[in-house]
Amino acid sequence: MVSVPAIKSPMSLDFETSVFKKDKISLAGHDEYIVKGGRNLFPLLPDAFKGIKQIGVMGWGSQGPAQAQNLRDSLAETKSDIVVKIGLRKGSHSFAEARAAGFTEENGTLGDIWETVSGSDLVLLLISDSAQADNYEKVFSHMKPSSILGLSHGFLLGHLQSVGLDFPKNISVIAVCPKGMGPSVRRLYVQGKEINGAGINSSFAVHQDVDGRATDVALGWSVALGSPFTFATTLEQEYKSDIFGERGILLGAVHGMVETLFRRYTEHGMDEDLAYKNTVECITGIISKTISTQGMLALYNSLSKDGKKEFEAAYSASYYPCMDILYECYEDVASGSEIRSVVLAGRRFYEKDGLPAFPMGKIDQTRMWKVGERVRAKRPAGDLGPLYPFTAGVYAALMMAQIEVLRKKGHSYSEIINESVIEAVDSLNPFMHARGVSFMVDNCSTTARLGSRKWAPRLDYILTQQAFVAIDNHAPINHDLISNFLSDPVHEAIEVCARLRPTVDISVTADADFVRPELRQASN
Repeated sequence: MVSVPAIKSPMSLDFETSVFKKDKISLAGHDEYIVKGGRNLFPLLPDAFKGIKQIGVMGWGSQGPAQAQNLRDSLAETKSDIVVKIGLRKGSHSFAEARAAGFTEENGTLGDIWETVSGSDLVLLLISDSAQADNYEKVFSHMKPSSILGLSHGFLLGHLQSVGLDFPKNISVIAVCPKGMGPSVRRLYVQGKEINGAGINSSFAVHQDVDGRATDVALGWSVALGSPFTFATTLEQEYKSDIFGERGILLGAVHGMVETLFRRYTEHGMDEDLAYKNTVECITGIISKTISTQGMLALYNSLSKDGKKEFEAAYSASYYPCMDILYECYEDVASGSEIRSVVLAGRRFYEKDGLPAFPMGKIDQTRMWKVGERVRAKRPAGDLGPLYPFTAGVYAALMMAQIEVLRKKGHSYSEIINESVIEAVDSLNPFMHARGVSFMVDNCSTTARLGSRKWAPRLDYILTQQAFVAIDNHAPINHDLISNFLSDPVHEAIEVCARLRPTVDISVTADADFVRPELRQASN
């Protein structure tokens, strides 16, 4: 007998702002507070950024280019004289990319990383997580007293906790964390110039506030990025949910899932092209579109009677194997083990101790992804692919298992839904739809890319060894589990969030020019 899930009350995350309007929403019976975004709020940015003359953006990876350009463009609309300056290490190949985006040494918007840190009132530390772990002491030493450190990920806090340290007490520490990769943040912002409010949702956190400005600065930062809505979290809750989520349904687990499903379908005699359509195209197309606009229950209800039986069999067999891996992953993140793994992996990118360098390898060279190239080359424009009930059941099981782990760990519904649903279907899956798994994973941060490669095989293995074996052995459907799925309060919460969703879908083409430079190529 599976009991109805007990809901752990999330921590209170109320906040006060003197600049922006705070709205209360009810998600599954819990009151939460958000700030709705929109370009109509840009005139409030000078008040939010009071006392800030220069915003320094450190790094030019996944988030750096997007956030720097969005901030610059939003402030320009208000005719603000705040300077957005890029800081890079000497000799970095990214200088050319930054110049191409309009940042130059001549106009004072591009320079050395340490000079930029020293001269900035708000320092956005957007270098890779492993680089943060290796350079945080130098960053702290260069920051001005009472300046503000801005993070887009709580990784650094997790690292500092693991070594028994904390941030300096003479600076404020805030975070604004877009729920999507940098290229999505920029792409939807540009699309949003035509429709007010298009963008990527963000969470924000105030970890330290030395002078009372931190909340309004964080909210201003989020609004300037184009976030449709901004919700509160803590730096600790953010890194736990974010690092976990990208190893789960956002990147790693969905990669492992489609790999094992493709093998299963082809081994059972399905044509390769159809197997790809019934795995990747099914998830990135019709499943994502339905969940994004109508929710998971609409996905289930759109199936025929026989389709629902197939969905239920897949869901029942996959839910607990998925939760097994996700539970382990969350605890590895919370304990600091996964953070330590990222730091060590970053150091293995270079030769040391007489051993060779091991950079990240490719993840889209197998037969499945070559089939995908062929399928996409023949795909009609706007085709969302077939709705295959078995794939839908496994995907929903993975999504619900991730939701439940985060819920049991006390995360807010805003965080749970953004990290398990919205970011997957609205921000990330469209990239896999456009050009395969590497185009999705490798446009993300180094931490996300490493985690995806590490955990995808784990989900692949457990579904193959446990879930599919149970199905082949005709294990009975766990009807209590299905009943809980159909009555789960998260569905109501997802509907509320869907009503806050912009009307714009992200436009991602195979030859997109807003992605990482190394991934810019005209390809199917």
